[in-house]
Amino acid sequence: MNLLKKISLSFLAMIGIASHAQEFEANLQLRPRFEYRNGYKNLIANDEKATAFVSQRSRLNLNYNYEKLKTKITFQNIRTWGDATTTATTDKNGIAVFEAWAEYELNSKWSTRIGRQVISYDNQRIFGEIDWAQQGQSHDAALITFHRENNQLDLGFALNSNAENLLASKTPYTTNYKTMQYAWYHTKLNQVGMSLLFLNTGYEFQKTLTDLEVDYKQTFGTYLTFKEKQWDINVGLYGQTGESADRKVNSWYAGAYFGYATSKKFKAGLGHEFLSGKDQNDFSSDSKSFLPIFGTNHGFNGFMDYFYVGNHQNNVGLNDTYLKLNYISNKWQFAFIPHVFNAPNTVLDATSQKMDAYLGTEIDLTATYTVRKDIVAMAGYSQMFSSSTLERVKTVANAADTNNWVWVMVSFSPRIFTSK
Repeated sequence: MNLLKKISLSFLAMIGIASHAQEFEANLQLRPRFEYRNGYKNLIANDEKATAFVSQRSRLNLNYNYEKLKTKITFQNIRTWGDATTTATTDKNGIAVFEAWAEYELNSKWSTRIGRQVISYDNQRIFGEIDWAQQGQSHDAALITFHRENNQLDLGFALNSNAENLLASKTPYTTNYKTMQYAWYHTKLNQVGMSLLFLNTGYEFQKTLTDLEVDYKQTFGTYLTFKEKQWDINVGLYGQTGESADRKVNSWYAGAYFGYATSKKFKAGLGHEFLSGKDQNDFSSDSKSFLPIFGTNHGFNGFMDYFYVGNHQNNVGLNDTYLKLNYISNKWQFAFIPHVFNAPNTVLDATSQKMDAYLGTEIDLTATYTVRKDIVAMAGYSQMFSSSTLERVKTVANAADTNNWVWVMVSFSPRIFTSK
């Protein structure tokens, strides 16, 4: 029986269950996106050419709720237009399971969720869904939640393997991490919110040809928010310790944002982020570069993803000062976000001389139009004005004068069935 038949049978079975007074909902998300990349994620050299393509996310969400039990299954297909021929008998990526979890309410204060699920907290700097990426991010995990009035405590656990093995492997698994445990606590008092996070992740590495070990890295810190009338303020402070691939970890993060709404239509904000790094003339084995481990990093440090989106790890760190201007008018939303990037640690040129700390300036422009509640159109333009220091950090010689990125995306999210 192929996967499509299984999905169809699951859908029919859940409809049958829903006919006995339970709640059932099925909805779709179809999200095609056009991109023109001319220096996206890295500087483009003069002898390189830009590229353009259309990617698409197609999701089917099935939600079931009866008394104390909730379940969710999300199937998705991620494709690039043209990656399968017009007469193809198979799909390149096939259909994958993005979420598949069951949640049971033990009593009015305690609940548990088990299965593949999205883990997202606060401003998604450490834990996020990465919804911009067509495939998103989800974890195979078990979660225990305690909630009472304005307080919530989540305890999460995960154990990853590459297969149902008979013996311990002698080579590292392909999964992102071997084990994970975390505690997240959130409380709110009037206009002030506070979250505390402790995360322990274990990563396998090949210490010798016959010795496979797991090193544990700890990420811990707090996220504070204040919202009152026109003000919107948040502050985040995090540290990382432990070991990674037999190296000691000692890194830090600090971020702050101050937003003020002058009217219902216009809001302005100023923010800064510091992510620690390592001097290029520091030859110690310690890891001093902070890594936003499971964060939605596309939403920070510029939309062109030059920093911490599968790159800029174990590097010179980052100082990012940015301005956010947002304007809303009827169904339209506009945003103008300039970033000024600097390296907090030493960058050396080809002759081992210290370079200027200025990395570059990025300008991000976005527009969103809500056609109706289940159809949203978005577009954006970004440009990076780079320096010779950024060329050195990105190891790109003879970088082009113009590095920009254009995208247009439409999201269709219709509800196709509901029953109560």
